[in-house]
Amino acid sequence: MKFFLDTANIEDVKELIETGLVDGITTNPSLIAASGRDFKKVIAEMCELVPGPVSAEVAALDHVTMLKEGRHLAEIAPNVTVKVPLTLDGLKTCRVLADEGIMVNVTLCFSSGQALLAAKAGAAFISPFVGRLDDIGHDGMQLIQEICLMYANYPELETEVLAASIRHPLHVIQAAEAGAHVATIPPKVIYQLLKHPLTDNGLATFVKDWEKTGQKII
Repeated sequence: MKFFLDTANIEDVKELIETGLVDGITTNPSLIAASGRDFKKVIAEMCELVPGPVSAEVAALDHVTMLKEGRHLAEIAPNVTVKVPLTLDGLKTCRVLADEGIMVNVTLCFSSGQALLAAKAGAAFISPFVGRLDDIGHDGMQLIQEICLMYANYPELETEVLAASIRHPLHVIQAAEAGAHVATIPPKVIYQLLKHPLTDNGLATFVKDWEKTGQKII
């Protein structure tokens, strides 16, 4: 499963890119607003840091303007993935951009039916929002399972399932078990996945015992 960082913070990307864990980036208007930075500059910087897809979301709601914005965003860098909402206008835009060879991430997916429509419209990625479904008492991860199963029935569909709105490490593990192609993960969840008390305790013991030997490797 590929890991995309869900962030608009360049420093997070610089820190984690060195681990080899970062396969791409997703952003959204909320993350950009929190960063306080210029949207297009953030996208350009991330595209230089990460060779994989970098999702940049359109702001318009109508097809004509979405298409103009999407084409403009795609000019920033070859690895920009234009992000559009799962609406009729969004799917129209997805179809045109996909036919032009531009990757499209269809976002705000909350049903398997919506996911099927996005795939038919040529989406490179479909983004089901796991955490937001959990918030209203639904099982978000079940949706990931349903979409993965549905897509597997039709090998000609090339859309990748991108588990979004990841809230905690268990979501990542469950998405991998369900067969999601990608999980877009906030940096804090990456660090939560990394940490385990037994790792820390074991390392402390090794350091203490090594000091007793009085040796040095270099």
